[in-house]
Order: sequence, then structure tokens, then C-alpha cells
Amino acid sequence: MKHIIVVMILVASLAFTFQSVSAADVTGAVDLNSAYVWRGMTLNDGWVAQPSIDIAKGGFDLNVWGNFDMDDYDDRLDSGEFSEVDLTASYGFTVGMVDLRVGYIEYLFPTTDAGGAPGTRELFANAGMDLAAGFAVSLDVYRDIDELKEWYTSLGLTYSYAVSEKLSLGAGASMAWAGDDYCSDGSAGFYDYNLSISAGYVITPEWSVSAFIKYTDALDSDNLADKDDGGSLDVKTYGGVGVTYTF
Repeated sequence: MKHIIVVMILVASLAFTFQSVSAADVTGAVDLNSAYVWRGMTLNDGWVAQPSIDIAKGGFDLNVWGNFDMDDYDDRLDSGEFSEVDLTASYGFTVGMVDLRVGYIEYLFPTTDAGGAPGTRELFANAGMDLAAGFAVSLDVYRDIDELKEWYTSLGLTYSYAVSEKLSLGAGASMAWAGDDYCSDGSAGFYDYNLSISAGYVITPEWSVSAFIKYTDALDSDNLADKDDGGSLDVKTYGGVGVTYTF
């Protein structure tokens, strides 16, 4: 865990440097969630803390995100350890009414107790467009280029509503398609779907807080099997709270 903390400290130092020298947008955040669910798969059914720091300037974005396990998930994990750290570099731009972003993700798994998972890498492309009356649509495409060498694609619809200058509410729905190696039966197809509600509150120009509740399930149980059937779909309803600071 020590080298992960060193990485976070170095990134935080870079954030202060970029913020003061280059007027970059620098944001730090910590989320406390009741479970860690990723693409329908339960990676921890207990509490996790997920800190991150983001540096953005001129369309370019650097992000460091970590998952700190506060529970051991039936002795599958070491509680009190970072089981995952993701390093993301991306570039965003706009074409007409569509916001686009392309990038690269490096997945690091520092604890061998987390299934002995090796690190891997992904390329991704995101497209989003505002519709009307607070609605927006998005398409996210990910391609693993290391371990799985597979595709994961998600189509989403979100709604946001500003109750006041400080309080906002949101809701979202998404559905995904995954490649052969993601799926339990080894055949590509529909994978998970997600429904969520969220709220955000701006305390000061620098500080804000948020909360969410999400439900996830399988679109096709042959592809994303329940834990009782030997799969990794364990937690279906979970939530969390977060705090964000903008430097």
C-alpha cells in the first residue's frame, strides 16, 4: 500500500503545481460507498472508500482513482488496503452538438489477495449530447488491449434538475453489451443494466457534497450470472456519499 500512497502524494503535488503555474482545473474527491460494483460485477460487497484527484486543462485530463477496501468480502480481500488504482489520461473536444472524449486507462491491482488479478489497459471513447429539458444521452466504448482484449459498450440516458443554485437532483439509466470473455457462457451479448438517482449540493465555490443510490442487474443472466449460480453478480442495490474540493 505504501507505493500507492506515494503515487497519490506525488499526484497531489503535481496538482498544486499545475493549479498555481498553469491555471489548470484541479479537483480532489473522496467517495464512501456501501459496495464496489463495476460493470455489474461485485468486487466488494462491503464498504469502500474511493479517493481521486483530477487535473484538467485545455481539453486534456489526468486522473488518479483508487479503491480502498474497508471490508474483506468474505475473506477474498485484505481490509484496510488499496485493491485497485486506475490512472487515466484523456482528451475531450466538441463536434457540433456532441461532446467527445478519447483516452487510455491503466488498471493496477496492488494486492495479490484480490484474486491475484494482473494489471491491464484499456482504450476508450465517450460521446455525449444534451437533448432537451435536462435530458442527455451518452455512448461509452471501451477496448481492453492487454488481458481480456475485449469490448465493453454502454448506452446511457440521464436527467438532471436544478432545484436551486446550490441543490441539483439527477436520475440515470444505462444498458451494456460485452464481449465473449466478459460473459459467463463465453458468448458476447447484452450484459448489465443500471438505474440510479443522485443529489448534489454546493456548499461553497470550493466544496460540494453528493449522494447516490443505484440498482444493477443482468440483462442476460447467461452472460452475467448471479453469485449463487457461480457468477459475480452479488450486490444489486448500493449507494454512497461523496465530498469534492476544487482547488
